[in-house]
Amino acid sequence: MRVQLFIPCFVDQLYPQTAFNMIKVLEKAGCEVCYNTAQTCCGQPAFNAGFWDDARDVAAKYLKDFSSSDYIVGPSASCVGFVRNYYPKLFENSAAHHSAKDISARVFEFTEFMDKVLNVHEVGASLHTKATYHDSCAALRECKIKEAPRKLLSNVKGLELVEMQDNETCCGFGGTFSVKFEPISIGMTDQKVHNALATGASCIISTDLSCLMQMEGYIKKQQLPLETMHIADVLASGW
Repeated sequence: MRVQLFIPCFVDQLYPQTAFNMIKVLEKAGCEVCYNTAQTCCGQPAFNAGFWDDARDVAAKYLKDFSSSDYIVGPSASCVGFVRNYYPKLFENSAAHHSAKDISARVFEFTEFMDKVLNVHEVGASLHTKATYHDSCAALRECKIKEAPRKLLSNVKGLELVEMQDNETCCGFGGTFSVKFEPISIGMTDQKVHNALATGASCIISTDLSCLMQMEGYIKKQQLPLETMHIADVLASGW
C-alpha cells in the first residue's frame, strides 16, 4: 500500500524523529512510504486566526502537493482534522471543491490509519514503563479517535497503561489560545499534568505533539518526574 506522508510544520522543525519513527512503523506494517519535500503548512494557523483568504492560498498548494490518489497519513490529529473537516468548507463553491473533498476522504491520522485501514495493532514494540494516555481535543473531537491508540498501546510489550482522571479534558494548548489566554492555559495544563502524576505513571503518551509540547514545557518548568512521548515513538521502541 502506497502512503504519502503529511508532516506538519512544527513536527518537521521540532520533532523530526517522530516523523522518522512513523515511517519505520508504517514500513514494518507493509506500506510503501513517500514524502513530497515541497509540502508546506496546511493553513490551519491562518484559518484559526481568521485569515481565511491566506489560509485558502496555503491550502491550495496543499491540494496540489497531495493530488495523487494515495492515502495521506500524518502524526497529528490537529492538522489532519483541519484538512478533513475544513478544506471542503474553505473551498466551498469553488473549482477546487471536488479536490478538497477527495483529499478530505484520503487523509488519516497515524493511529487511525493503522487501525481502520491497515487493521494492524501489533508491530513488535517494547517499552518497559508505566504510562497514561492523553486524548487530544483534535483526535477525540475532530477525528473521533478514541480506541485506536489504546489498541496499539495494549500490544506494546512491557508497557503498563493506566487511565488518568478527566483524560478527555483539554491540556490547555489550543494553538494561539495558550498565548492569548496564558493564565487559563497554564491552569488547564497544571490540572492535566497532575492528573497524570496521580496515576503513578512516568510518561504521558498522545497522538498530538502540540499537546505534548505544551505539557512538556510545564513539566520541565516545574521539574516534575514525567516525560512525554508521541505514540509513533512508542511503537518504534525496542526493535
